[in-house]
Amino acid sequence: MRNDTVRAAAIQIAPDLSGRAGTVERVLNAIAEAADKGADLAVFPETFVPYYPYFSFVLPPVQQGPEHLRLYEEAVTVPSGETRAVAEAAKRRKMVVVLGVNERDHGSLYNTQLIFDADGTLKLKRRKITPTFHERMIWGQGDGAGLKVVDTAIGRVGALACWEHYNPLARYALMTQSEEIHASHFPGSLVGPIFGEQIEVTMRHHALESGCFVVNATGWLTEVQIAAIHPDPKLQKGLRDGCMTCIISPEGRHLADPLTEGEGMVIADLDMRLIAKRKRMMDSVGHYSRPELLHLVHDMREARPVRQVHDVDGEEDDQDAPLGARRLEEPSNA
Repeated sequence: MRNDTVRAAAIQIAPDLSGRAGTVERVLNAIAEAADKGADLAVFPETFVPYYPYFSFVLPPVQQGPEHLRLYEEAVTVPSGETRAVAEAAKRRKMVVVLGVNERDHGSLYNTQLIFDADGTLKLKRRKITPTFHERMIWGQGDGAGLKVVDTAIGRVGALACWEHYNPLARYALMTQSEEIHASHFPGSLVGPIFGEQIEVTMRHHALESGCFVVNATGWLTEVQIAAIHPDPKLQKGLRDGCMTCIISPEGRHLADPLTEGEGMVIADLDMRLIAKRKRMMDSVGHYSRPELLHLVHDMREARPVRQVHDVDGEEDDQDAPLGARRLEEPSNA
């Protein structure tokens, strides 16, 4: 039976900008450290493996080619040796892990969130549905199949990345699935102080509206890393601040002091009984909703570039045959 209290760790650390191997090592070390502190859940920053594409924010498109190709080379496939290493660490430490990665799927990259259960099972692989601004030149789009809440050892966990939280219907899709813990992450070290302020407002609002806990992790860049991304001091200003690693209760309160600079982790105990306490007053998808007036249509099919139609008896396909006489096949991603 699930415990009434879950200890969560929101982790703010710097990636290894030289590649995925070094960053994965940092992930594994952080999982071990969080576990030693009693954590049942660890949440990492956005596309942390191998690193967030900060270059795309400060370099003009004509100069991005080499760095974009390097990101292709360092991105992870799912599954892979890197994802198996994280799964094994989650299983060994009996911890739920939410990790952001740059996922390579043949000729495309995606902003992907992975949720590993405490037994090492990969419960969810989802892709950011709409990359933001400069990110649209880096990543492809996700689909409605990823807007899913999954059962884990600590409860029902959902996830969104960065400005997906400004898509109210995406958040509502998770709310309708009885999300109990919302894992979120942002790049951090981006835009400036106003970004951190906006993150805090957004995380507190989702916690209040959904009646769930929010565990949010943002990344961090050192001064040496900032200088390596771009030498211009004026543009370097866009690669500082913007951090708000925090844990929020269903009542919209910080459960520990947030982390806005430097490396570290925010750890707090989640009293799961607070969910019912909040929803007794206001359940946005239950007694406080008006579905006969307003409701969401959520297409949960996976988006694929081709659907193959075959005749049911194996004969040559008749394009004029009614759809009911045909068999739809979903080609594998292999």
